Amino acid sequence: MAPQQLLSPFSAQFQHGGKLPTGPNLPCPFSKWHPLTSTRRCACAARADGRPLPAPFPLPKWRGRALTPRPSGDCQVVLSRDTRSRAVASCCGTRAARLGRCWRRGRDGAVRGSAVGLAPAWLQLGPGPPRGRCCCAVDGHLCAERCRRAGEAVRRDRSCQRWRGERRRRAGRGDFCGAAACGAAVRPVPSLRQRLPRTLGRGIPSVRTFGGFGAAPRGATSRLLVNYQEPYRSQILDYLFKPDFGASLHILKVEIGGDGQSTDGTEPSHMHYENDENYFRGYEWWLMKEAKKRNPKIKLIGLPWTFPAWIGKGENWPYDYPDVTAYYIVSWILGAKHYHDLDIDYVGIWNERAFNSKYIKLLRYTLDKHGLQQVRIIASDRLWEPISFVLLLDSELHGVVDAIGAHYPGTKTVPNALLTKKKLWSSEDYSTFNDEVGAGCWARILNQNYVNGNMTSTIAWNLVASYYEELPFGRCGLMTAQEPWSGHYKVEAPIWITAHTTQFTQPGWSYLQVDGHLQGGGSFVALTDGLGNLTIIIETMTYNHSQCIRPPLPHFTVTPQRATFYLKGSFSMVKTLQVWHSRLDFESGSSSLFQQLHPVWKGSFSLDLNVDEVYTLTTLKTGQKCGYPEPPPPQPFPSNYKDDFNIRNPPFSEAPNFADQTGVFEYFINASDPGDHVFTVRQVVVQRPITWASDADQTISLIGNFKWVNMTVTCDIYIEKQRDGGVFVAGRVDNGGIYVRRTKGVFFWVFADGTYRVTGDLGLSGVRDNAWHTLTLNIQGTSASGLLNGYALWENVTVSQPSNGWAAIGTRSFEFAQFDNFHIEAS
Repeated sequence: MAPQQLLSPFSAQFQHGGKLPTGPNLPCPFSKWHPLTSTRRCACAARADGRPLPAPFPLPKWRGRALTPRPSGDCQVVLSRDTRSRAVASCCGTRAARLGRCWRRGRDGAVRGSAVGLAPAWLQLGPGPPRGRCCCAVDGHLCAERCRRAGEAVRRDRSCQRWRGERRRRAGRGDFCGAAACGAAVRPVPSLRQRLPRTLGRGIPSVRTFGGFGAAPRGATSRLLVNYQEPYRSQILDYLFKPDFGASLHILKVEIGGDGQSTDGTEPSHMHYENDENYFRGYEWWLMKEAKKRNPKIKLIGLPWTFPAWIGKGENWPYDYPDVTAYYIVSWILGAKHYHDLDIDYVGIWNERAFNSKYIKLLRYTLDKHGLQQVRIIASDRLWEPISFVLLLDSELHGVVDAIGAHYPGTKTVPNALLTKKKLWSSEDYSTFNDEVGAGCWARILNQNYVNGNMTSTIAWNLVASYYEELPFGRCGLMTAQEPWSGHYKVEAPIWITAHTTQFTQPGWSYLQVDGHLQGGGSFVALTDGLGNLTIIIETMTYNHSQCIRPPLPHFTVTPQRATFYLKGSFSMVKTLQVWHSRLDFESGSSSLFQQLHPVWKGSFSLDLNVDEVYTLTTLKTGQKCGYPEPPPPQPFPSNYKDDFNIRNPPFSEAPNFADQTGVFEYFINASDPGDHVFTVRQVVVQRPITWASDADQTISLIGNFKWVNMTVTCDIYIEKQRDGGVFVAGRVDNGGIYVRRTKGVFFWVFADGTYRVTGDLGLSGVRDNAWHTLTLNIQGTSASGLLNGYALWENVTVSQPSNGWAAIGTRSFEFAQFDNFHIEAS
């Protein structure tokens, strides 16, 4: 064979595969060990004794008309598929049309507004106060908020004027609600003021309730964590979740897996197909249980990035059949409770993609129908607009959305979001390399998201950098744990920056209304539990040492300064405040992190603040900087690695160390095989999912060390798709994650029609479907060769690029295929 330049089979030159099946009668793809539920089962969905498994609720038949009435009042017009080529918007007869504002979705899926003689008073629109029993809200709205939670109505009339006078007499500048209207009185909350060269006004209690700080392990970024051996895996989890230990996170936001690429890999769906349910796939269930085990009060949030193909019935859009999508999400929430005893607190819509008002309302209806009234909806995990504007227009939508979540807001919000009176969250933020600059970014936004933007909760992506570092956004986690084969991990600076707030506050505390800007630059916030406890967090991060990956940061200056704080009201009774301090050192690299200093005394105190510092002053004495013995030293991925997948009851659905980039590769029990291939790994996604990123047209799973140059990859393969099925083994694979379509490498393909291909080279191989074959790919320097069943099939193909990369396995299209006895020798 003549030497050839190898091309990427993931480039535009290679578009493999024919039309994929769209019907429901797909083969049963799952292994017998999986606990499964469905009202329409494959033969393998049964207990060992043959009895069917229970379902959390009867799975509806998705065909035919909608299962529930569709709420009216949706101003986001979803185009029918026969009108995709044009942007059609019609708000005929709707409230939005009468007000002169319609929303449409164009060909790119984006929601856009069009003004039609906009009424000048539109800002006053929105849900009015409910009618019914009276409750008088005084100034701070805290009383009104309690009444709403109790299901009582709110009224502001002359009686409030009388209560206001009584409140001032009895509570000074605190907050008081009449016991006759709202129950027992709330004791006055004291104020706090800061003195620099000037004195800021005495603060009053804020109406904003602290929602907590958390992190998101989504995007397959905790894929390697599950492979750690004990005790190292538990140690990592303690640093993340254990109260008064490390980061002590309040919130865990997980991905509702949808079989598609969601940044650094794919996460499997609990329903690959409409007649399939499995609530044990992936790592998210396990991670939620481990977090709850350490902190039973931690809040859980679920959000989809992608959806399995059957949701869209052939279209790359989840809203054409909103009843199907709603039941799919609710099934995940019910499965969490039924199989894992996990209560989901919040659910989102679709990460960083267009929302649909009709779907959100139907989701609320479906949640309530299944007894999930406690599950709140957060929308829309994208930008502040257009969701804030639409909430002001649509009172029904306003009533079903509990919080507005924005991603990477740059510590700023918008007027419409404030007008909604909803909780404002930075529901994804940070996403920055976890060195000292990343810690400075995190310290700055944790404070300033509230100081500048009234955001009461901030969630970092990602939780722990437990994926191959050369994938996109390497080491953008609060800590690093990317070597399960060695046991090495590293507790990074962002863990201890998080602890400055999370160890001394809890969700439900209240922010005190103070001007949180320091005169010399930097910020501070103050929170109270209403029971006399107080926590103040101060940060002085400089511009160069606190830049996040996004958005661009406007220039600012921070200088050393002395800040004096005075405690008034009942806080004047505080005898001492415990002091915790961190200083990020960007010159010597010897940062001082989360160190306890001498306490300060009651009344007033002054601090000499240097740049790039964080202080916590608190009445709580529970803080700890805990630790474990040093983990093992780092080691590269083993150069001689084998996996025969012979495990009957695997703890996780995916084989260790494989990182799926398109498709899903799961453990499988091949009961029909009479020989040595009973326990295998199977690619199980047979239709392109509703995507969030640019998934490849082929499926692929990576493994190994990105720095490998020379390698021999051997794997047994089994093509299940007749005629046009195909599989590959590969080496020097240079890309993955959201850039998987750019992947290059050396790919050795074999196909069901008896042919083979080395990227651009096509020849005869003698391979047939439904039979096991052994492929061997050998790459040494600039030369590559391939063997089939131990015999040379091609050799001396010249390889120039890429010069290094991972090993990989995969399929020609979205199709069933099996792999066994994987072995790699590399250097």
